[in-house]
Amino acid sequence: MKRIAMTMTLAAGALMAAAPALPQSENEGRGQAVVTVLPARDNAAPAAVSAQDLAIRVNGKDSTITNLMPLRGQDDRLELVVLIDSAARFSIGTQLKEIANFVKTLPPQAKVSIAWMVNGTAQLATPLATDHQAALKGIHLPVGFPGQSASPYFCLSNLAQHWPSSDRGARRVVVMITDGIDYYNPRYDPNDPYMQAAITDSVKSGLVVYSIYWQNQGRFDRTGYGTDAGQNLLNQVTQATGGYSYWQGYGNPVSFAPYFKDLDRRLQNQYEVAFTAPLKGKSGDVENIKLKANGVNGKVDAPQQVYVARSTSAM
Repeated sequence: MKRIAMTMTLAAGALMAAAPALPQSENEGRGQAVVTVLPARDNAAPAAVSAQDLAIRVNGKDSTITNLMPLRGQDDRLELVVLIDSAARFSIGTQLKEIANFVKTLPPQAKVSIAWMVNGTAQLATPLATDHQAALKGIHLPVGFPGQSASPYFCLSNLAQHWPSSDRGARRVVVMITDGIDYYNPRYDPNDPYMQAAITDSVKSGLVVYSIYWQNQGRFDRTGYGTDAGQNLLNQVTQATGGYSYWQGYGNPVSFAPYFKDLDRRLQNQYEVAFTAPLKGKSGDVENIKLKANGVNGKVDAPQQVYVARSTSAM
């Protein structure tokens, strides 16, 4: 009996030895996030930031930063879409020059397009290209019919799902000009399914979303309740993706110029942070992320959500 037991033990040990060892990265995923580090003072040089200054937790678990790259200079591949609500009030015509001026100030290698929110889709008026003058041909007065966009979040999801470039290494930025009201759920609901879907689609596509509030046609847009709802929904989208929301009280701003000045400053002070993190499922997913910065002389803005994909080494 002892000999039989010993034989079985040796056989089991041989099987275990023959079985291939699972790679340590089997449950490891990779992700990247665009982080903004604004200098402490306007017109100051970019803040000195190193990977050692940052700490990332994904779903409450420590993650390892593998690379930190400044997004500036000739190596920066910026792709930017200005997405305008086609139901915006005609008075936005006073801001078209400011939109054009912003596009003109972008780096010459940046790819730009103007798109319009129409019936739940993002319709590109011009191709995504480095020809900024050609992109400006897409700027015009909106149609101005109430509800023409259907929902700005349908349109953002559509743009994220059909981003006009296959370069996943590019920095993808969206500037939404809308009042943010979701006519399919016209109230402030932090769990609005269409807004949440737009966040998920944007994070999966790697978009950093900024918003500029401008009232649409329609009676609901003139109410404080509607304005508050739209601004808060937009704020959730921009915070989740690492962007920023611009508005001035409950009315339309006098000028977009201060917003674009701040946005340009943010674009010039961004970093791509690559990291590894524990992966819950078999494939990638959108996860919560928290970033801490120590010893950085500036204001740090990071996304609240990030897409973590399975490491190629584990496949």
